[in-house]
Amino acid sequence: MAKVHQTITAALIQHTCSSDPAANFTQITEGITAAAARGAQLILLQELHNSLYFCQTEDTGQFDLAEPIPGPTTEKLSALAKQHQLVIVASLFERRAAGLYHNTAVVFECDGSIAGCYRKMHIPDDPGFYEKFYFTPGDMGFTPIATSVGKLGVLVCWDQWFPEAARLMALAGADLLLYPTAIGWDMNDSEAERNRQLDAWVTVQRGHAIANGLPLLACNRTGFEAAPGAENDGIKFWGNSFVAGPQGEFLARANSDAAETLLAEIDLQRSENVRRIWPYLRDRRIDAYQDLLLRFRDNTGRKLP
Repeated sequence: MAKVHQTITAALIQHTCSSDPAANFTQITEGITAAAARGAQLILLQELHNSLYFCQTEDTGQFDLAEPIPGPTTEKLSALAKQHQLVIVASLFERRAAGLYHNTAVVFECDGSIAGCYRKMHIPDDPGFYEKFYFTPGDMGFTPIATSVGKLGVLVCWDQWFPEAARLMALAGADLLLYPTAIGWDMNDSEAERNRQLDAWVTVQRGHAIANGLPLLACNRTGFEAAPGAENDGIKFWGNSFVAGPQGEFLARANSDAAETLLAEIDLQRSENVRRIWPYLRDRRIDAYQDLLLRFRDNTGRKLP
């Protein structure tokens, strides 16, 4: 593995998806090629980028979209990583065995090898996001993946709402936090509610960057996707992919409703500098956090398992 760079150029490939995996992969290839030409060393793709967001409904036929790792898509992404000499973070529907599937991020080193994987740990089950039907919760823990651009704390979408996940990646030595994402609005939401949801999504992730003194990258899909069978009114994915620095500052931010290859320069040394003046890891009261292992504490003070 090559020596880790102190400053890296990262690219987030935000795009719409169709029901044609070949067309989707052509978009991805074009985005990676363009980003490489602009000096990118790290590529982050959006969640489940090979297909439409099939989790809007529960349909056993959608399991046909899953593939093994290694498999056809990893072979193609491996070739792109090697061709352009860059690190790629992808997001795949993994078929681990019959009846056992995961939402899995795969990291490719610049020589084309698979540096590691992360299986999504937090699985939502909400109207339009029926992921528990499709995905088994991850069993690989919160372990950063070592690459030539640093140790990548890769998490996936719903994971981004949980501070514990970001913290555990930071405690394990992550240099960056990365979130492939597929999130958008219910078409029945009011404009005010849409704004609140988007602000919450951005704010919680900037908070992870600040609380851990780490750069953070979130790559979200964009465009409207109708629900199969018209079971609901579909989802308008809100784009807004962004890169934040270790104090939560925006380094780059994409638009809301169009494909965009977003580039950002990330100075990894700033994390060291920020942590020296805001030493959150030093001041953590690890002797007093045992109750974090409880599901809830009621208002009588009793500890409930």
